[in-house]
Amino acid sequence: MRVIQTDFDAVVLLEPIVHEDARGFFMESFNERTLNELGISVKFIQDNHSLSEKAGTVRGLHYQLHPQAQAKLVRVTRGVIYDVVVDIRKGSPTFGKWRSFILSEYNKRMLFVPKGFAHGFCTLVPNTEVQYKVDEHYSAQLDRGIFWNDSKLKIDWPVTEAILSEKDANLPLLDDAHINFTWERTP
Repeated sequence: MRVIQTDFDAVVLLEPIVHEDARGFFMESFNERTLNELGISVKFIQDNHSLSEKAGTVRGLHYQLHPQAQAKLVRVTRGVIYDVVVDIRKGSPTFGKWRSFILSEYNKRMLFVPKGFAHGFCTLVPNTEVQYKVDEHYSAQLDRGIFWNDSKLKIDWPVTEAILSEKDANLPLLDDAHINFTWERTP
């Protein structure tokens, strides 16, 4: 597996080794030992799978508060997404900054999103399926989010009008969001 570093510490793009032949392809989509060797020492406990039937669907920007904050390993099994992470670690030199990545069934890339980052995506084609692993169970009491199109974040989304859930349409702006993550400098 090849690691592609990003501008954020701990957020990495993973490119699996894909073996292709006349029949199709084979790849490892998850190998705990390989991830540990790459410095991702997370014990995933749940797999989630979403289908977005229409292009222009935005899901997010989501996160969970401590003590049940979630790290995620995100991949697309059908379709294409514009995937976004936002640093929400208070005191971080990149607090409130965002980065985007194209994940697709074609490039087979995966994105590791550590705790302390809000995550969301926009589907670029119809019938897009996203699967992701998390290291903590969902908690309705600790579930939080930030409005996808917060003008302070200035995310360069590929849509101006998104298809949203009622919940996502009513998320607060970053300045009003409840955040309990603190950045810690690593030696």
